[in-house]
Amino acid sequence: MTKERVTGTFQSASGVREMFGRVAPRYDLLNHLLSFNIDRLWRSTVAREFRDILSRAGARALDLCCGTGDLTLTLHDAGLAQVIGADFCHPMLVLAAGKLARASRRPPVLEADALQLPFPDASFDLITVAFGFRNLADYDAGLREMLRLLRPGGRLGILEFSEVTGVLGPAYRFYFSQILPRLGGLISGDSGAYSYLPASVERFPSPDELAERMRAIGFGGVRYRRLTFGVACLHVGTRTMV
Repeated sequence: MTKERVTGTFQSASGVREMFGRVAPRYDLLNHLLSFNIDRLWRSTVAREFRDILSRAGARALDLCCGTGDLTLTLHDAGLAQVIGADFCHPMLVLAAGKLARASRRPPVLEADALQLPFPDASFDLITVAFGFRNLADYDAGLREMLRLLRPGGRLGILEFSEVTGVLGPAYRFYFSQILPRLGGLISGDSGAYSYLPASVERFPSPDELAERMRAIGFGGVRYRRLTFGVACLHVGTRTMV
């Protein structure tokens, strides 16, 4: 099993799954609270970026690492495309299924590993990943799997945390590394989970590095845009028409 060093301990894929399962009941509350509700704006930005696909009847979208389904629901509400949510954490999916059951057309969810997804080649017009890509054990393998699943001309959107630079950098890093883990641990009852968050962001590739990885795997039209002073980045790529 692949393992990664995080703040002096080894974090396996099963360990990450169990960690998210423990915080699932408070996950939505903490996302909104710790981001000052800006996470809602970020998800709306993703939907707007891909509105041409989402508004097309017959298009298919996969929201990978969907967690409790917030982005899945946002994509579903943005148009006519069929949206499917997938995640490897069962407690998260239980919450997602309950949330999505209230939506029209009820987007389905399934439990699956992002590195080995149970879909044939060229199954989707759009794949999104919001704040889950950095948790993959192998980034390049994940990108290859997403490329495999996209139809020619299909698009990928990765929304991830990034390092804030410039004048706001020191203040944000203090909040992210000192305040957020303590507050998140206090509310969730799991201090390890919210210590993992800044550590996982710290080891994550820079926006330029991730863009280069995407190009090397075979994505075209690769670009990214910084959101909210660089707290998050939306990375976009397209499967070339071959």
